[in-house]
Amino acid sequence: MNRIDTRFARLKAEGRKALIPFFTAGDPSLEATVPVMHALTAAGADVIELGVPFSDPMADGPTIQRSSERALGRGAGLSYVLECVRSFREHDAETPVVLMGYLNPIEIRGASRFAQQAVAAGVDGVLLVDLPPEEAAEFRSAFAREGLTLILLAAPTTSDARLALLGEQASGYLYYVSFAGVTGADRLDTAVATERLHAIRGHSAVPVVAGFGIKDAASARAMASEADGVVVGSALVAALDGASDPATRAGEFLLPLRSALDR
Repeated sequence: MNRIDTRFARLKAEGRKALIPFFTAGDPSLEATVPVMHALTAAGADVIELGVPFSDPMADGPTIQRSSERALGRGAGLSYVLECVRSFREHDAETPVVLMGYLNPIEIRGASRFAQQAVAAGVDGVLLVDLPPEEAAEFRSAFAREGLTLILLAAPTTSDARLALLGEQASGYLYYVSFAGVTGADRLDTAVATERLHAIRGHSAVPVVAGFGIKDAASARAMASEADGVVVGSALVAALDGASDPATRAGEFLLPLRSALDR
């Protein structure tokens, strides 16, 4: 099993839910990325989703868009992101790292070359927001050859037929987008989302985690009632923006969510 499968198996055995923080590599500074990653794991992160800065992040709201723009302005391209993971692995060989971003920077390198470089750096999985499963065969095959997991997404509008397809192809975990919209929007209806999560878990042989709209301990705990884990992104990115000590701020932000999930 890879690190993602191992971590979720352990969480299931312990009866715990996964806490998956997301933040953009290179923001709030180039130097802060690796220390923030370590601080998040120390505060209870089970998986880290590391955002790959992109010039047109169409699924993201203003908070992550601006974060990506700032990181790109500092020179945080894909090579920088892989180097951050490589540095992180010098002191953490167990925490899964998933790169979250868009297809273009990876397509430019080529699926096979990227997969080789990512695995060599210590990346465990990749979530590409704009790669639909119907068009993912080349990437799925190239990634599988190198042992790199392709994380798929489901949405409130996903049909039962497409859910069946996702259930067949999903590996690592299935990311459920909790509402139709962009990241960071304040429109999460936990009752509706958890009802949909219950149905989606019936189609999925892998764990299902919920993201979008989860911003604090209360929303994390509510969504975890049906999900196998929760992703918190925009709220963490906002908390890091302008922080004088980003690593300390990251830990302070995540600890209440960890405590809420473990209660």
